[in-house]
Amino acid sequence: MNAAVFRDPGGGLLVGRGPFESLSGPPEKGVAFYRNDFSLSCSRPWHVPSRIDILEEGESPDFLREEHPEIVWEEPEVEPFAEVFAEVSQAIRSGSIEKSVPVATATGRICKGSCKGLGSALARGNGPLRPYGWIDGDEGVVGLSPELLFELNGGVLHTMALAGTARVEEREAFGADEKEIREHEFVAQTLLAKLSDLGQTTRHSRDIMELGPLVHYHSAIDVELRKKESIDRLVTLLHPTPALGPLPRTAETLGDLVSWRHRLGCPRWFGAPFGLFRDGMFEVLVGIRMIRWQGSQVEVPSGCGVIEESRLVNEWRELRLKRESVRSVFGV
Repeated sequence: MNAAVFRDPGGGLLVGRGPFESLSGPPEKGVAFYRNDFSLSCSRPWHVPSRIDILEEGESPDFLREEHPEIVWEEPEVEPFAEVFAEVSQAIRSGSIEKSVPVATATGRICKGSCKGLGSALARGNGPLRPYGWIDGDEGVVGLSPELLFELNGGVLHTMALAGTARVEEREAFGADEKEIREHEFVAQTLLAKLSDLGQTTRHSRDIMELGPLVHYHSAIDVELRKKESIDRLVTLLHPTPALGPLPRTAETLGDLVSWRHRLGCPRWFGAPFGLFRDGMFEVLVGIRMIRWQGSQVEVPSGCGVIEESRLVNEWRELRLKRESVRSVFGV
């Protein structure tokens, strides 16, 4: 079974079934899924399905209706993360970067059922969480991402800054937390500077997005494009988002981040763009809040933005909270 899942613009899910035709660019019309890794190393990231199904809201794909998995989890060890955190902090103190986003990954083993039984979570109404999935034989990824890389509709691009995290019960204090606000503004201002060359930008007011047990700062941003831009160029320009990538973003700082992610066992699909093209409209997510599996082995990664004010204990706690939130929404 080879299939892809994305939220249908009209509600419910759009399911593409293989075999897929892989292309180097988007088709002129019809439906195609965009899937690349974090380093954007795939030369043919566009996948045209041989068949599509539109499911009603609340209906899950038939191939994701297997017995719900029972998983024995093993949390990541703090020592490797502490080493990377120290290196990121040293780079910040030296002035070579202002921010980076290391990732810690929990691993698990399925002792009963299958990860193909997680489809019910994709089918439920989840507010700002956008469902996505990719299944290839005994390997797959399913996720519910709150972060939009961008949406392109005609001559208008919609995107967002999403950064800063706290427990929902800490919402009142979160609204006055200078460290979390500064982290969010890092992301928002960097994004605005990058988008200003494309056209007239409008940043909407910063608000708080509530996602179950967690809250995040969120700022919507719209751009009226001066000219037609290719989708692939926009993906390259905007990925990784400032929330998930280094500041400043250069070939060297991106290389350092990829190296840190690799050392910490981060799946190459985590934080990567995953999108749906449909008759000229395009929506692409940041592939976070995911569960990845291969055979009986399962991974749940989580990342944290490290800036000058960051402290190891707080960031380690945030990483755990994010993983717990993912496992909770998928019922594992």
